Amino acid sequence: MDDELVARSLGALSQVHRLKAFRALVVAGKQGLTPGVLSEQLGISAASMSFHLKELLFAGLVSQTRDGRNLIYRASFDRMNELLGFLTSNCCEGTMALSLDASCRPM
Repeated sequence: MDDELVARSLGALSQVHRLKAFRALVVAGKQGLTPGVLSEQLGISAASMSFHLKELLFAGLVSQTRDGRNLIYRASFDRMNELLGFLTSNCCEGTMALSLDASCRPM
């Protein structure tokens, strides 16, 4: 993962509503959520949620698919794991001293 992509991802997550939306999508797993459901769950206006989801999409942290009239957003677990791996790659002086499974997969 290159520095530009890391900076874009971290920049997207540095805004509280985007962070909350991303975390809600992680919890939702494979089924994902519509912008309306996210907006309602988080108490954020629909217009604001649309803007934040576009930013997360641009950063590659979420994917978007159409299901009839609805857009479904899902967390990109691969990108999230790449970002976590990048951030922890030099942990413990470059050794994996901790035997933690650093990957996360939707249920």
